[in-house]
Formats: sequence, C-alpha cells, structure tokens
Amino acid sequence: MQILLIISGELMFDGLTVYGNDQYLSQISNHNTLFLCTIATTATSLIPGITGAGASPELTQYTPAADVELIVHDKSLCMEEIPQTIVEGESTPTPAVITKAGLELTQTPFMVADAGSSIKPNLPYISINPKAGGDIRTGKAIANPQKIFDNGRILGKTLSKITDHLMIGESTPAGTTTALGVLTALGYDADFKVSGSIPVNPHNLKKEVVSEGLKAAGIFNKKELNPFKAVSAVGDPMIPAVAGIIRGSDLPVTLAGGTQMTAICAFLKAMNNDYDFSNMAIATTIFVAEDETSDINHIIKQIDDIPIFAMDPFFQLSHHEGLKNYLNGSVKEGVGAGGAMLMAALNGFTIEDIRVKTEELCWKLF
Repeated sequence: MQILLIISGELMFDGLTVYGNDQYLSQISNHNTLFLCTIATTATSLIPGITGAGASPELTQYTPAADVELIVHDKSLCMEEIPQTIVEGESTPTPAVITKAGLELTQTPFMVADAGSSIKPNLPYISINPKAGGDIRTGKAIANPQKIFDNGRILGKTLSKITDHLMIGESTPAGTTTALGVLTALGYDADFKVSGSIPVNPHNLKKEVVSEGLKAAGIFNKKELNPFKAVSAVGDPMIPAVAGIIRGSDLPVTLAGGTQMTAICAFLKAMNNDYDFSNMAIATTIFVAEDETSDINHIIKQIDDIPIFAMDPFFQLSHHEGLKNYLNGSVKEGVGAGGAMLMAALNGFTIEDIRVKTEELCWKLF
C-alpha cells in the first residue's frame, strides 16, 4: 500500500508504511545522520538450507565483508563475485546495492564496525570483536558477549559526539535464526515469526536448530534468563555489539533491518525491563513488513511500543529483472536497505529517485 506521509505539514513522501506512532520521524528529519553497518558471521550460516545470504553455505562467510566492500569500493575484494541470492537459478542482487543508492543520493557518512566476522573487509573499519560466532546448535555461540557489549558501548558514546542521529544496519548471514534463538531464550513468541532471505522460509529448520542449541546450553526456564547468557548460547556477535552501541549513545537510533533488530530490542529489554525505547525505531523494507511467512509486528509488540517504518521501492516497476525477484520473497532486507531508503526520503528524494539510482548501480556493478 502506498502511503503519503506529512510531518508537521512540511515533509511528504510516498512508499512509506508506518506501523505505530510516526512522531519519531520528526525527531530525525532535520538531523545529521551517520550510517553504521555492523558485520558479523557465525558457523550457523554453514547449515545447508538455513539462509540464502550467499550462493553456497561456504560463501555466506564472505557476504558481510563483500557487502561493505561493494558500498565503499564499487566491487567486492574478498571474493570474485558480488553477493547474490540464487534461488532456482534466478539471482537477486544483495540489498547492499539499495543501501549504496541511498548513501550516494544523500552523501551520508558511512562507517563499518566488525562485531565478529570470519572474513575481514578490505577497508577501514572499527573492531568491536574480532572473533566470529559459532554454531548455535552447540549452545556455545559466543564466548565473550559482555566484552562485545562493553566495546559497543564505548563506540556508541564516541559516535554520539560526532553526529545527531545514528542509523545502524547489519550484515549477518543466518541472523534471523540467531535472532529466533535469542527471542526464544528470552521468552518471546517468535516461532514462525522471523523473516528469511529465500522465498520458502525454513521455519522448521530454524526451530530445530534453536531447540538443539537451547537444550545443549541447558536453558529451560526461558523467561528468567540473563540476556548475556541467551546470546552466548544461541545468538550472534552483532546483537550485543549493537545493543552496546545503543546503550552508549544518547542520540536517536534507527535500527535499519528486519526481524534481527527485534532481538536487539529484546536484549535491551531484558537488561532493563523499564528501558525507554522512545528514542528508537526500526526502519525496514515492505518485503519484511508484508512478508506472509513472518511477522515483525507481532514480535515487536511483545517487547515495547517501538515504531516500524517500512519502505517500498516499487520494484514491480523496475527495468532490472534481478530487483523484481525481491517481489517473489528473495532477500527482503539487509545491510540497512530499508533505513537507507528512509534516509533518502527524509532528505527529499522520491521513491522513484531511489529505485532509478538502485537500477543504475545494478547495471554498473553486476
């Protein structure tokens, strides 16, 4: 559904669907933004069939580094090909190309934080944690979540001194599975609710993997669990890293991503049941928000009154066949794509501007 949004009678743009209160947009509309992409990998993404964030399970380890290299260098340096999702022979470009379009249109500063990736990007980045996550089926996903959180908090405090608004994206293959793990461990109803990067969401496989990890970790009384124990057992490094950045910041923070971002909110809520989310929102794509195989709104409503802003690039009008595959349920979100589109719209660009720029980049880069 196309929404025309008017803020204080001044800003209006199409392609946006608002879930919850839209007042947050007026908080950030005139702010200088810094876009931070947090990357991480886990051995969980090596499980066959659990994610489409790479042409093969092994290549998922390269996807985060290649995504941010694409944004900075116009090509991936850590691997020969730019990441794409391949389903039944059809390729869908990485959402990093949408993010790149938004960043180039707005000339927004872009930074990368390594929360724990196995392949390091060939560009300057901030190291929060050098070690990738394990396979959550072992119940030992992360060894040092408190340290990751503390380092994230230092970064959040520092970034608060150089910008007015933080937009945080992520690239973490199998991140919806680790999000399901943390949400489940913390007592939330998330089964069959997290999104996925392929048209047929492997919910049963995700649930089996999470159940195996919780059992291995000895987690049974789920509603009383310490969030650090939850993420240590069945999470990924991105979750405590971004949670730490938020806790260290005193700025409005927009989480640019899909259902993975709900796990960060759940983590913060578990740390402080009275946590104030009034300075936070989630920006995603319409492909996540209207995904019939998941329900981001059901998850977030269990946590708090956190608004969700979903951007629709109207790829049905695209002249690039790969982008049209987003309409079939491939990819949906990642690398902060929804947030980058929202950021461009807040800076006066139309959804057509964003789509055309994305197409231009696809023709140039792929």
